[in-house]
Amino acid sequence: MLPMPSPAAEPRPERPILVVDDDAKIVRLVRTYLEREGFSVVTAADGADALDAIETQRPSLVVLDLMLPELDGRAVIRAVRRDDEASATPIIVLSARGTTIDRIAGLEDGADDYLPKPFSPAELVLRVKSLLRRAAPPTDQHPARPPLIHADLTLDRDRYEVTRAGEPIALTRVEFRLLETILAADGRVLSRDQLLDALYGADQTEILDRTIDVHVGRLRDKLGDDADHPRYIATVRGVGYRAARVEPAG
Repeated sequence: MLPMPSPAAEPRPERPILVVDDDAKIVRLVRTYLEREGFSVVTAADGADALDAIETQRPSLVVLDLMLPELDGRAVIRAVRRDDEASATPIIVLSARGTTIDRIAGLEDGADDYLPKPFSPAELVLRVKSLLRRAAPPTDQHPARPPLIHADLTLDRDRYEVTRAGEPIALTRVEFRLLETILAADGRVLSRDQLLDALYGADQTEILDRTIDVHVGRLRDKLGDDADHPRYIATVRGVGYRAARVEPAG
């Protein structure tokens, strides 16, 4: 029997979750679990239909298979990340391609999370909730938070905006949360486990440590940061990451 949502269920986003897979059985399974948790769901069976749905429905999150007819899932991810309006949409890859190389490739393309098949529908729901929770904008109940400033980088936590020397930088929700966590630590070194916890929650399982390295690499590319001579994110080998030291002006 499928689990019923708890009486004190979290608020659900107004926009639907998009489930993309050419296997109708998997679509029905994922849809059933998500709808039982109170989510609205729309579906697509191929990559072209997925892009149409993303443009017209503006889903709150996408659950995406990689092996799709005509246009595969990796091409869909890359297209979404190039779209100014849809670029921050959280994407969870759900794929039979479960090797470490495949998972890293999906994350490098721009996926926020990767769950190999066969999968636990209950774990998928947990990951969906985790990503949506971190992607939710702050409510009016919380006081305004000061921006985080590091060198010429400004991160506005209330507006979900990042600028470098006044120029906006488009980040995914996971990349934004990763940068926020590193900058908020004020120079303290954060391990990969600590960063994974900040991004996905302590209840997540089977998430590779390498996931953080991939997200940091994508973030550095967008910030124009040099790993060997970092201005924003420094690697502490064998430990994790921290905000780079700011050299005094002059």
